[in-house]
Amino acid sequence: MDIRFLVKGLIIGFSIAAPVGPIGILCIRRSLSDGHWVGFFTGLGAASADAFYGFIAGFGLTIISNILVSQQIILKLIGGLFLCYLGLKTALAKPAQDAANPSGKVVSAYASTFFLTVTNPMTILSFVAIFAGLGLGSSNNYGDAGILVLGVFLGSALWWLILVSGVSLFRDKISADTLQWVNRMSGILIFGFGLGALFSLVIGD
Repeated sequence: MDIRFLVKGLIIGFSIAAPVGPIGILCIRRSLSDGHWVGFFTGLGAASADAFYGFIAGFGLTIISNILVSQQIILKLIGGLFLCYLGLKTALAKPAQDAANPSGKVVSAYASTFFLTVTNPMTILSFVAIFAGLGLGSSNNYGDAGILVLGVFLGSALWWLILVSGVSLFRDKISADTLQWVNRMSGILIFGFGLGALFSLVIGD
């Protein structure tokens, strides 16, 4: 086992997860509304999807990756529509309802962000490029590829743990009125990301 690939995977996973986007906004909002664990599993869904695509790229599953890339228009359409749906749902959510029974939301929080990340065609393209640059994906060095994929998952999960832990420190200090404002602003931003994804289809991006 080459520990260097684990370190590289950690860096890759952390770097891919860190930029603020719709998943980050969802993670912050759910951490404030529903608590630490719902927020963390929101991020963990994205980390699992990153590891899934890393697995495809790292183990040279070109048939699967080619299918996903060829269907990127459909994936972007589905992902954009789902973002718009989540944006509207978030903007209209009532803080009192969101705070109730947070344990029942862990699975849906995980599943929604896994689905959003998997339907982003740029994710698979990014991992194919990264793994090719590291000399993996076309070779039979599956041991190194597996270690790298594990590192990607752990690095991504580490970022979400740090983000959620930081946000959770302020949860008890936020009033219901402020949380309602957070819901509305988060919903608008998420809806905007969805519109952006759909608009990119129209202009042929």
